Amino acid sequence: MSPTLHDRVVIITGAGSGIGRATALQTAAAGAHVVVAELDEAAANETVELIAEAGGSASASVGDISDGDVVAKLVDEAASRGRIGGLVNNAGVMDVFAGAGETDDATWERCLRVNLTAPFLLVRAVLPHLLEAGSGSIVNIASEAGIRGAAAGAAYTASKHGVVGLTRNTAYTYAKRGVRSNAVLPGGVETNIMSSIDQTKIDQAGMAAIGPVHQTALRNAKPDELAALIVFLLADESINVNGAIIPSDGGWSAG
Repeated sequence: MSPTLHDRVVIITGAGSGIGRATALQTAAAGAHVVVAELDEAAANETVELIAEAGGSASASVGDISDGDVVAKLVDEAASRGRIGGLVNNAGVMDVFAGAGETDDATWERCLRVNLTAPFLLVRAVLPHLLEAGSGSIVNIASEAGIRGAAAGAAYTASKHGVVGLTRNTAYTYAKRGVRSNAVLPGGVETNIMSSIDQTKIDQAGMAAIGPVHQTALRNAKPDELAALIVFLLADESINVNGAIIPSDGGWSAG
């Protein structure tokens, strides 16, 4: 049975490329109006155009989602399109694979702001809409780094562990009021997240320390493969799945 998302609006952050774009396309195909939230206006518009070409419904909202005012505007725009029924917190940035001792303030603050504060702001902003409707699904994109200490640097790892905690607390707190919250943990995926950092600044010692763990990863996933799981979690077909922290890593976390 294919997931259905008719008569609802779904906000997807970082939907201009990679997992976000793939999820936007599949979410629209399932019947939702997709709000493409993106910092890159051209990328956002391209995703909207791709959805329209496929017969779906979408609109773009451009801005920095770590800014509370931008988030408020985004959610207001989404609500003007219909009933908000879902949120996918996908946007994120990488760190330079440095340990705590080698991580500078700017790297730490950027990772926490984009990867954790922005999802918190969005969850807080959409909750009144979901609670009023008595239903809704939040899907947070965490990472293999959200459950282990050797998949990235200190900043990224801390931010993704935080996403896991936010997911669980939200799931438990609002379960009886019809709101679900789950997290998907990708392993390696064919995306452009590495373009979010200056690769000349990668901490080589940190990379060497986590290298053996990365070598155990079985394969890099396609964005569409992650999107299929995310859309299932958005849809009512997953109504009994709440508070789940789901690796989608080809078995990497099983080792």
